[in-house]
Amino acid sequence: MDLDVFVTAHRAEWDRLDHLLHRGRRLTGAEADELVALYQRTATHLSLIQSTAPDPALTTRLTQLVARTRATVTGARRATWRDATRFLTAGFPAAVYRSRRWWIPTAILSTLLAAVIGWWIGAHPEVQSAIGAPDELLRMTRPGGEYETYYSSHPAASFAAQVWTNNAQAAAMCLVLGAFLCLPVIWILFVNVLNLGVGIGLMSSAGRVDIFLGLILPHGLLELTAVFVAAGTGLRLGWTLIDPGPYSRRTAMAQQGRAALGMAIGLALVLFVSGLIEGFVTPSGLPTWARIAIGVAAEVAFLCYVHILGGRAVRAGKTGDVDAADRSAELPVAA
Repeated sequence: MDLDVFVTAHRAEWDRLDHLLHRGRRLTGAEADELVALYQRTATHLSLIQSTAPDPALTTRLTQLVARTRATVTGARRATWRDATRFLTAGFPAAVYRSRRWWIPTAILSTLLAAVIGWWIGAHPEVQSAIGAPDELLRMTRPGGEYETYYSSHPAASFAAQVWTNNAQAAAMCLVLGAFLCLPVIWILFVNVLNLGVGIGLMSSAGRVDIFLGLILPHGLLELTAVFVAAGTGLRLGWTLIDPGPYSRRTAMAQQGRAALGMAIGLALVLFVSGLIEGFVTPSGLPTWARIAIGVAAEVAFLCYVHILGGRAVRAGKTGDVDAADRSAELPVAA
């Protein structure tokens, strides 16, 4: 093939294709059809050049041209601030709202279990002695002890970042590991509840449970709610593997998995707020009632956000999954 003759014969088509690409979304219907036809011809030209007369400069130009056109034809797009706003005002709250029948019972049962563990430890000295030596327990529960100084042991900013990272990892593990028949989620949840119950029990035995709750509640209300949401969603994901409902197991898991991925991002933002409260409010010199009031306000704001925006989004047909246009086609299944 004579490359110079070939380029002379088709340069006008390539230039026309480049011109249409620069017009973007302002194409008419006829121009869109022309774009597709030129894309197909240019892809054929590129294949011919690569196989018969490879020229580095020309190959590079046509490769870039074909790639740009493919992105336009197949509808590839970049995420925008509008997508982020839609996610925060509809997608995420809808996903949390729809999974409330899983995470609300999880929250209630976990709270009751923590209270029972705390009572059991506080009322039985032999259980306390099994947890640690008397001097070790005293070091933890005395005024100015480890339970109190934990929240002021590091600079507020670095402590908030560390807490946020740890909690976000725990929430993400609950969401991801739910696919393993729920068992890892139950274990992670139990460990968190056990730690809370032990703290309540030991501080109760020292007659200082009010101090402990004054340190836990400002950030713990929002933090534990995020963990319960993650755990409930993980349990729902695991149950979907067992009972996919009217969909095929693959389709049902894909739907729940995409929603869980979005919830991981949203819960990371929620835990960022609780981390800020834990780093800057919990160890602050504010009165206990003021610190607890801040925690309660953050919790109420989140619950209203989920109930109002999430309920509205669900009634509008949102599920927390990605938009239908961004999902792969699904094959119909028998009823």
